[in-house]
Amino acid sequence: MASEDEFALPSEDTKTPDPDKDEDELGEEAEGKTAEELTDDAEALKKELDKIVVHPPTIQELTAQEFDPAEFPASYKDNLPKENLVLQYAENFRLQYVHLYRDRKPLLLNPINECGTEKFVCTTIRPTQIEFKEFYGWEGSSEFVADYLNFETLEPPYELPKRLISPPSVLKRQKGNCFEYSTLLCSLLAGAGYDSYVVSGYATHETCLADESREICPLMKKKEEKKEEEKKKEIKKYTVKPPRDLRSKFELKQAAKEKAEKEAEEEKRRKEEEDKIAELEKPPPDPLYGLRIHSWVLVLSGKREVPESFFIEPFTGLSHPVNSPNYLGIESVWNHVNYWVNMQDCSEGVKGLTYDLGDCTKWEYMFPSIDKPLKIPGEDGFEDFEDEEDEDEDEENDAKKLEHLDMPPSWVEIIKLSLKDFQMRCPHGKKVKLYKRAKLEKFAHYLMKDGLISKLSIYENRELTDLVTVKEYFAHRIDKLLQRVSNHRSGWVTEHFDPGRSHCLKEHQYKSSAPGPENERTMIFYNEARVDGLIKRVETPAEMMEEYSDRDDFLYYKHIDFGKRPKKFGPQDGSSSKNERPIVKMVKKFNRNVSKPACDDVAELIYLVSEDKMQITYHTEDPRIAASTREFVKPANWAEKGATLQFSPDMQQAFQVDASSRQNKQVELYQMLLNLLKSEDLCRTRVRDSEDEVKDILNERTKEETTLELDISVYDTERNEKAKKHRRELERQQLEEKMRKQDMEIDYLAPFIARIVQGDKITREEAYTLKTEALKDLKDRLINKANLIQARYEKETQMLTEKQAWYHQNQLSCNKEDEEKYMTFCQETLFKIHMLELRLARHKETAPHKYMALDRRLRDDQRLAEYF
Repeated sequence: MASEDEFALPSEDTKTPDPDKDEDELGEEAEGKTAEELTDDAEALKKELDKIVVHPPTIQELTAQEFDPAEFPASYKDNLPKENLVLQYAENFRLQYVHLYRDRKPLLLNPINECGTEKFVCTTIRPTQIEFKEFYGWEGSSEFVADYLNFETLEPPYELPKRLISPPSVLKRQKGNCFEYSTLLCSLLAGAGYDSYVVSGYATHETCLADESREICPLMKKKEEKKEEEKKKEIKKYTVKPPRDLRSKFELKQAAKEKAEKEAEEEKRRKEEEDKIAELEKPPPDPLYGLRIHSWVLVLSGKREVPESFFIEPFTGLSHPVNSPNYLGIESVWNHVNYWVNMQDCSEGVKGLTYDLGDCTKWEYMFPSIDKPLKIPGEDGFEDFEDEEDEDEDEENDAKKLEHLDMPPSWVEIIKLSLKDFQMRCPHGKKVKLYKRAKLEKFAHYLMKDGLISKLSIYENRELTDLVTVKEYFAHRIDKLLQRVSNHRSGWVTEHFDPGRSHCLKEHQYKSSAPGPENERTMIFYNEARVDGLIKRVETPAEMMEEYSDRDDFLYYKHIDFGKRPKKFGPQDGSSSKNERPIVKMVKKFNRNVSKPACDDVAELIYLVSEDKMQITYHTEDPRIAASTREFVKPANWAEKGATLQFSPDMQQAFQVDASSRQNKQVELYQMLLNLLKSEDLCRTRVRDSEDEVKDILNERTKEETTLELDISVYDTERNEKAKKHRRELERQQLEEKMRKQDMEIDYLAPFIARIVQGDKITREEAYTLKTEALKDLKDRLINKANLIQARYEKETQMLTEKQAWYHQNQLSCNKEDEEKYMTFCQETLFKIHMLELRLARHKETAPHKYMALDRRLRDDQRLAEYF
């Protein structure tokens, strides 16, 4: 029994019990009341609580993804006799290998596939050639595999996988481990003609986890430019000797020595900084260094004009040299033909390894193969295994060769890739990769509305917080935009375009803070596609520079200086032409025209608009060191239209290099002045056209960025909305045509049956009446149609007669326009009369046949056939 203190009321000094008291404490308090009998209400509560039963959850271990065997063909679930023989052969090979090399790890020979069936690894490779052109080269195949799949790590990382999924299943599930990556990539490369192999070995922690945070992004690496060797000039016998070098050789030697010391010191300082940075960026020590199992692809030289053997990392799609420090050792390699075990020392990684698979001392083969001729050590180095056989044993050896076990065909289905999956490229259409101070985002084609397929963000720090530059790559844009580079530090934006745009724009560079006209910008054009040969246009608020190429007038450079706009007072009329930038100076430069003498060939022409002067500089003749010049002063009334220009000798000044040359007459100088004034006016017009062209390009770019459109092929029916609309329109027209034909097949006896037939069954008299009435109705309609055609014919003829009578009465007073209207009316009316005449003749010809056809249909009709 509980004591009375337990049920006593709490005093002021006693703390009030917590309403959220622990259930265990409440249970302890209730232990003293077990002997007390429960009331009816408490008993009812107990019964209600007994109904509540809880079951602890069971945690199941995550198992590997299961596949439905019914989805796969028989080759996935069963083995052929030859496959079973190969598995026994591989097991025997494994036992010998384990017995001879107890300190080495086991080989990956016969893992199970997705259906739980043991398969030899070589038969899992299925060489397949994909129909897309990007898969013809190893770069496209490796990039697709790296982008299309998500990698899975080996668990644990120091053990070989128990299961190896076939390449088609890997593509379907879009993920796999390193061995499944390599098997798929090797299948694609073998189908494209490469001598490729799957490699089983060991790699670093970063390589196994596809950690590229310490690597430079491939898009940021500069391509190596091939340096062309300078051809030595041939010294001819009678070549003029160069002037003697009078400089001190000792001083030159000392200067070169000082320069070399400075370069060496700078190189040493730079190397120390690089070593310091590399030490700071060095990854932490890996406790499993040298034990992490990894798989990659080996491509040997020889086939497909591959000059040197190299590795391909399937997780990244990048190539590595065969002595790459990322790989720490090789256990075995295999392809769809044979299996080889590495017998070379890998204590220093893959450095120094040779990949002559026919060398038995370096690589132990499993199947004798003619693909890699076998070599065995002899007295004089290595000799071919086939050459050392005696001629007397040729027949016996040939018989033994036939007994050799060869590789069975692959059990894997052909690798298929649809266009939609190929264009998707990445799982869910998007993939992000992190590099050293950079982030690369890849998008599927047509996924983004603006056609963005990749975006590279370059940062200043390794934490990827201080953004410096953003490079965006586009595809399938109607405006031909290919790349956009935005520098967040300087504010400059550079856009690159493919050929095919209006105005032939190739590159556009501008400030993001001032994208409008009359600001700093640079435009580069496809000069081959332009009529004026414009290469480049550089514009600032006060200047404009243009460069040209391959022009008939030999112009290659133009420079314009603008002044400040004058301030205007009063109401604005809204005319933009009156608010143009005033031109202060225009400069034009020309290339040499060899058809003219140098003293008459203009090299530079300067229009000093603000000073009303024009300066000409001619090309320099070969033996001369100075050029002839001429300067004109504009007449006072040069701006008046139609005015006669006054010219005097003091309006021009000339400097002739050759004093003995012919002097120009006043008439020639006056004509030269007139030509220069016309040329200045034309140059001013071209400058305004250039300004208008810049405005048009900017307006066009603004419109294109506002209404983004992608170029979709007419054969891409899934994305092409125009093709969809056209297909729907054709389907609608076909449906309407079908409904129209159904309407035409309406019962022709229905109106007559409703009017004549009294009962459910047609009698003989009613049948004759129906036939007579139907034929009579058709006859009346045919006659009415003929009368209608005749009436229209007579009406057109009467209108033509009346028009001809009017013309004869008013022929003298008609002008040329009235005559043309009369002739047009006569031609149209005669054409109508002729057509009505043909229609009437055809109607007369076909009407009896229609009447006879209806008569036959009435006789053959099931409702009237018994009476006729």
